[in-house]
Amino acid sequence: MKKYELTNETVVVNGRKLFRVKALVDIKPRGVETSDIGGFVESEKNLSHTGDAWVSENALVFGNAMISENAFVSGNALVSGDARVSGNALVSENASIFEGARVFEGARLSGNARVSGNARVFENAWVSGDAFVSWDAFVSGDARVSGNASVFENAWVSENALVFRDALIFENAWVSGDARVSGNARVSGNAWVFGNAWVSRDARVSENALVSGNVSVSGNAWVSGDAFVSGNADKTVDNDD
Repeated sequence: MKKYELTNETVVVNGRKLFRVKALVDIKPRGVETSDIGGFVESEKNLSHTGDAWVSENALVFGNAMISENAFVSGNALVSGDARVSGNALVSENASIFEGARVFEGARLSGNARVSGNARVFENAWVSGDAFVSWDAFVSGDARVSGNASVFENAWVSENALVFRDALIFENAWVSGDARVSGNARVSGNAWVFGNAWVSRDARVSENALVSGNVSVSGNAWVSGDAFVSGNADKTVDNDD
């Protein structure tokens, strides 16, 4: 049984004609009643007829993209390419997911966030603001990536980590635990920032460096090579001091 139909209302996006959807049944978890109109899809291949998946408002889904299971895409969000949004994932506001990216489980995208390449955002992770997650990057757990932060290449942000403002996490870097990376900080190479560590301002953590515990690395500090900075008490590495 189909849960929606394509209406005659259309928009053209990148040379593709998209059709507004109309519900044929109630989708109670999404507050959708029979005959409610939703967002736009290029074809029925873009929105599953099973589960509670729905596209609402002026959201656009096209190409080989698929919204399935209980996923919800709303606002002016855009899902295209080979992207997949599934599980209980939410994509809202002006967020976009494209190429071969995946957003699933309880993950959320909002604001002007973008997820592309083969990136994965899953579990209860949240990407918001003007954040960008791309290439083969992973954002998982209860991690948050926001502001103008970028996570790309093979980087991973997980657990309760926060990456925000203009921070960059890239190459094979990993930020996990309750770690915070903010400002213009950079974590790259095979570096790992975890525990309660905070890397901020213009600090750099690179190569095989490890930063953990309650350490704060800030200012113009640079932790690199095989360095290991840790501690159970507040410690600060700050080259501005």
